[in-house]
Amino acid sequence: MGGHGHYPGPSEPLAPITAADEQYSFTPEGSGYEHTDANVWQIAKFGLWLLITAVVVHVGMGSTYKMLIERAKVVGEQPYPLASTSEPRLPPQPRLQQFPRNEYYQHYVTEQQKLHSYGWVNKDAGVVRIPIEEAMRLAVERGIVQSSPPPTPETPGLMPSDSSSGRVMERRRQ
Repeated sequence: MGGHGHYPGPSEPLAPITAADEQYSFTPEGSGYEHTDANVWQIAKFGLWLLITAVVVHVGMGSTYKMLIERAKVVGEQPYPLASTSEPRLPPQPRLQQFPRNEYYQHYVTEQQKLHSYGWVNKDAGVVRIPIEEAMRLAVERGIVQSSPPPTPETPGLMPSDSSSGRVMERRRQ
């Protein structure tokens, strides 16, 4: 029963202690921690070098920024060449609508007035516009509009075949 992942009972012998386990078997007198867990001197040395590196990097960055600021004051250039004009620049045409709902409503009202009123489309050619109701009535009276023939009923029992993606009809039992 020894290799089944359970705690060895009193009838099973404990594994023999190896040399690698010997260093973990005792804690020296006066120790407030286990002496094998961490090397305090190594951690302190790492922290000291990390602090020194951080100070050097911050001092270097600060001196670099200070040098760049002084250089910009001496040269006196504007930082962005495109910002040389003081007037605001507008984007190129066509620009976005400022009030799209108002413009849509105005367009709708104008189109409705055209649909329901008389007017000239091309005065030189003599083309006029008439109200839509009048145009539909005249189209029916003159026979311009013809109704489409009623749809032909499908033949019962015929269904689109699977292999033809519906292009060929075949008779199937239902």
